[in-house]
Amino acid sequence: MTQGGSPQGATPPAAGKRAPAFYLADQNGQKQRLSSFKGFKVLVFFYPKADTPGCTTQACGLRDIAGEVGGTVILGISPDEPAKLAKFDAKYELGFTLLSDPEHKTAEKYGVWVEKNMYGRKYMGVQRSAFLINEKGTVAASWPKISPKDTPTKLLAALESI
Repeated sequence: MTQGGSPQGATPPAAGKRAPAFYLADQNGQKQRLSSFKGFKVLVFFYPKADTPGCTTQACGLRDIAGEVGGTVILGISPDEPAKLAKFDAKYELGFTLLSDPEHKTAEKYGVWVEKNMYGRKYMGVQRSAFLINEKGTVAASWPKISPKDTPTKLLAALESI
């Protein structure tokens, strides 16, 4: 494993690189492709687990600025199953698409499935990260290891600059 990368050695895509494709079930069980959002800016954010404190802070922060991002699509991705994502969406009235990546294949493609260490125990999990993808499917901004509170402000700043 490479330092800070996924088991396959993928690193998070940098600005200017093509965003890795995905095809995942949303909170309603409907399959979604990144390519179906071509022509729109898309924020793809990865979070470890629905309805935990940091993930709730991040998702609710994005919900609170959704009216300020114009036509930008917001997509959250976690290893949670669609039913858990649906409960998370309903509980906090998020109003954007949450995608289920239980086998973490998309997280691996984005280089955010990493070794973590908590209280001396090592395990694999999602590194909270966000990527702004432009209308042509290219990464416009990349924020590996982003904090929950910084996600909305970084997105707004990036949208102003592109």
